[in-house]
Amino acid sequence: MKRNLFIALTLCMSLAGMAQTQVTEFNPGIAANGVNYMLPMTALKIDASAIKVVYTPGEFAKYAERYLHISGVVPEPSTTWKMTNLSVHQEGVPDTSKIYTVKLKDKTVAPMVQLTPSGILVAVNNHVDLPEQELPKTRTTNHRMDARQYLTEEILSATSTSKMAELTAQEILDIRESKNAIKRGQVEAMPQDGASLKIVLDELNRQEEALTQLFTGYADTTYTAKSYAVMPTKDLDEQVLFRFSRKLGFVDADDLAGDPYYLSVKDKHTVVLPDAKEAAKRKIEGLVYNMPSMANVTISTMQGTVYEQELPFAQFGTIDMLSPTLFNKGATTKLTLHPATGGLQHLEQ
Repeated sequence: MKRNLFIALTLCMSLAGMAQTQVTEFNPGIAANGVNYMLPMTALKIDASAIKVVYTPGEFAKYAERYLHISGVVPEPSTTWKMTNLSVHQEGVPDTSKIYTVKLKDKTVAPMVQLTPSGILVAVNNHVDLPEQELPKTRTTNHRMDARQYLTEEILSATSTSKMAELTAQEILDIRESKNAIKRGQVEAMPQDGASLKIVLDELNRQEEALTQLFTGYADTTYTAKSYAVMPTKDLDEQVLFRFSRKLGFVDADDLAGDPYYLSVKDKHTVVLPDAKEAAKRKIEGLVYNMPSMANVTISTMQGTVYEQELPFAQFGTIDMLSPTLFNKGATTKLTLHPATGGLQHLEQ
């Protein structure tokens, strides 16, 4: 399974002499004797989850307080949504303006590289376990019980709903009395052992819960998760990410039926960028990697901030190069780059 998550290209040559690893910008018109790799841009992935509660009132809802002294029972059906979690992580997306070729030369130890399936460089002379991304799943838990199977002949033959409710309430009270009598050992035919006692009590509990639902109703819950991807190429100021409604759940960013969740991204300019003249003079003289700049990421609602964190972004920074001598003959250099930013994560000599 993990073979589908990465492409490990092991291209080790003879170590008999002395050479340096050569890296060049990718030239699509020339077949290069080497391995092409890309550096990433940094995308934001926002995972939001919510629970939908669908309430169905009981058949005897309006008699709950009269016969069972249960107050506050709602006689009307309803559907409500509640946001339960919001998480943010980053993913690397290939930057087609940053494609390079690690050329193969005799006696160099460099070209043992690991790429992601999309061609992003993540390791040299090393191995990285790339995490599996699970797709959001929707699941529903049903709480309705079949109360009809526990209704006695007397209840079913009642001529009015009020009478049925009264008899059902009495049946519930009888079940509670039976449970208390068993727990006190006050019944003639007591279960012979603990396992038998548990079976009897569990069945009485099921009967009580099912019949009580005829008064209190039940609520089915559905867990729903949504993922939103954003590729900021400049500062974002309260861009509407999505909207959320307590009645409808997740709705589109332009659907005014929901309350907005705003995304802001502010580059902190933690990396000094070269001017145009310096960038034009720069020569590729070693393995190219990203130097990401930190940015402040905020997600907010009308009520306030729900997420705030400083995160690195490749597209707000610049590139740098590692000396090609790091991969000379006899070198044991191991390099790991961050899959989402292309920045240095680990360098070992």
